[in-house]
Amino acid sequence: MGNSNSPSWRRGVLVGLGALAIILSILVFIHPGMTIVTIIYILGLILIIVGIEKIISGIFEKRTSKWSTVGLGVLALIFGSIAVGFPVHTAVFVIIFLGIGLLFSGIAHIVYGLGNKESPGWARGFSIGAGALAIAISFLVMVSPYAGAVFISLFLGIALLILGIEIIAVGITGRRMAMMPRGMER
Repeated sequence: MGNSNSPSWRRGVLVGLGALAIILSILVFIHPGMTIVTIIYILGLILIIVGIEKIISGIFEKRTSKWSTVGLGVLALIFGSIAVGFPVHTAVFVIIFLGIGLLFSGIAHIVYGLGNKESPGWARGFSIGAGALAIAISFLVMVSPYAGAVFISLFLGIALLILGIEIIAVGITGRRMAMMPRGMER
């Protein structure tokens, strides 16, 4: 530990933040539905704050787009209030909307895989397979939004777990994690 590049207080903070990320990942794995509702609630509060800021800045700033700024602020305030007032319903709506987007993405991958004759066969097959998987997941999400919430939470939990382990490793070693091989950095 003598050859570290970071002060000990920073290393301790990093280990603590990494442990917090791992604890959050465990909570995400235990309560997947509540995770999505909490995220929607927080995003609703952020929309309310942004809406109030846009309304105030639209009223008091001298610009040509004054009323469009106020209008966008009112819309953000309305959507934020709906999200805070009905977080479960908003979460279901958002998950179904994401399922529809995933469906279109899957269709686009299949069309690309079938239509792109210049790519090698394995790349076309991978595109078609990824598209079919996206379509299957989209139907799962649209039929059961709770399954979609579990699916999203599973990815979020895995990401938090990996991030927490990485932050702890950086805190223990005192060095930044290299994301690129040696010789490729600037």
